[in-house]
Amino acid sequence: MLGVIGVGAIGAAIVSGLSESDEPPEILLSPRNAAVAAKLAASYPNVRVADSNQAVVEQSIVVLLCVRPSDAQQVMSELTFQDQSLISVMAGVPLKVLRELAAPARNIVRAIPLPSVAVRRGITPLYPATEPARSLFDRLGHVIEVDDETAFDLFSASTATIAAHFAYLNRISGWLTAHGIPQSSAQHYVAAMFGELAGSLQASDPDFKEMMREHATPGGINELFCQVIGDEGVWKAVDAGLDRVRQRLVDR
Repeated sequence: MLGVIGVGAIGAAIVSGLSESDEPPEILLSPRNAAVAAKLAASYPNVRVADSNQAVVEQSIVVLLCVRPSDAQQVMSELTFQDQSLISVMAGVPLKVLRELAAPARNIVRAIPLPSVAVRRGITPLYPATEPARSLFDRLGHVIEVDDETAFDLFSASTATIAAHFAYLNRISGWLTAHGIPQSSAQHYVAAMFGELAGSLQASDPDFKEMMREHATPGGINELFCQVIGDEGVWKAVDAGLDRVRQRLVDR
């Protein structure tokens, strides 16, 4: 039995991916986020909702912890764990803290699943990459076996750029709207432009520099735009933002 505590967006994506795979496992959801949990249980016969978080712990061989990092202390301190496997997807909560909060559970793994696990195309860093976490996330795409927790936190920091990506697209469509293009047309155009480009990222070994060169014709408008935002310090701001995020993760 796989138990899931905290059924937010990532928890739901994992449940969906597993439930739509071959031979889906039995999954027990916590009652947190009741509407999402109920919808998943209604959609998949292998999924049901427990009466409490403690019931999830008591009935599960593997417990997937998907609560917000700020809630980790409160939620876990109210639970009595067993000597079972625990997988945490909570950013910035190190193994040392997890072991203290989840004693006597010893097989504890940190994971960084992406939303694409819902369609089993995820690439999930694990530390340490032990069973049963490795097999679980192999079913949802591929696993990156990370050597140490410092490297793991680097992967975690990189995920902080997702919202900024959509803010970037919003800025472009907003610029079009500000210059007289109808909002709906601007949004659809920008979505189509970047949506098609996303397909090229599915290659087994994407080369971002080469992709940039392919789209930046010498003397062309793409090259000009890259030059301007570089001169304005955007690339340095990206590095600074990632450094700040990494430091926050380390300081927790």
